[in-house]
Amino acid sequence: MTGFELFWLILLALAMQPFLRQKFLEMARQKLIEKIEEKRGSRVILLVHRQETMSLLGFPIMRYIDINDSEEVIRAIHLTDKDVPIDIILHTPGGLVLASLQIALAIKKHPAKVTAFVPHYAMSGGTLIALACDEIVMDEHAVLGPVDPQIEGYPAASILRLTKKKPLEKIEDKTLILADIAEMALKQMKDNLKLILNDRYPPEKIEELAEILSQGYFTHDHPITFEEAKKLGLPVRSDMPLEIYQLMKLFPQPTRSVPSVEYLPLPKKKIGKS
Repeated sequence: MTGFELFWLILLALAMQPFLRQKFLEMARQKLIEKIEEKRGSRVILLVHRQETMSLLGFPIMRYIDINDSEEVIRAIHLTDKDVPIDIILHTPGGLVLASLQIALAIKKHPAKVTAFVPHYAMSGGTLIALACDEIVMDEHAVLGPVDPQIEGYPAASILRLTKKKPLEKIEDKTLILADIAEMALKQMKDNLKLILNDRYPPEKIEELAEILSQGYFTHDHPITFEEAKKLGLPVRSDMPLEIYQLMKLFPQPTRSVPSVEYLPLPKKKIGKS
């Protein structure tokens, strides 16, 4: 083999490396999903939004819940017998209300038990989906979030509050239009949340949860911890299966030249004095 041929062979191997790595990760995920399904007798669905670099020159892109996600999740639910439980693993910052609501309603209609697993975080639309499940398994350090609507990047509740604090003649037409949309969005979200929570709680509890979670009592990125979720009366528990953590390791973030978090990946035990 000539040096020129060796050069092109190395270049081809480098070009194929990201693709092959991605395929190996997909195969490992499928194998672990099969293991979890066999162990729990359930259908496992992952809704995971992580950054993954696809090529040597690829740029990481943050993903959110979109219509394609709702189509895929609903398709998976349709492929599941009515008496088969569903385990949905959520790791997402949220996304489109329409897509999140479609998934939540499809989950609510599934006759068998549906369990949401939140190993790290499921904010906004992810929380909406989790609330539709019969049970939520959270890591003790995981968080959920409020489901209040956002209008053009602003909290709907804040836009409405502005119109009450400022004279109407001093408010621009666009802001008034946004306030009108915000009022409708808040009502719609509260009604949707009531629909999702229906039959899970007493009427007064449904009203309380729908009000607190959807009407802008917190900032949109407010972390609802395991303890806070428990105080709210959500059906949460913290016994996260080890396989869920193992599965999340198969969704790597883009490789950095210098890691932002570093430690020796071994169990650490206290050494007794001799």
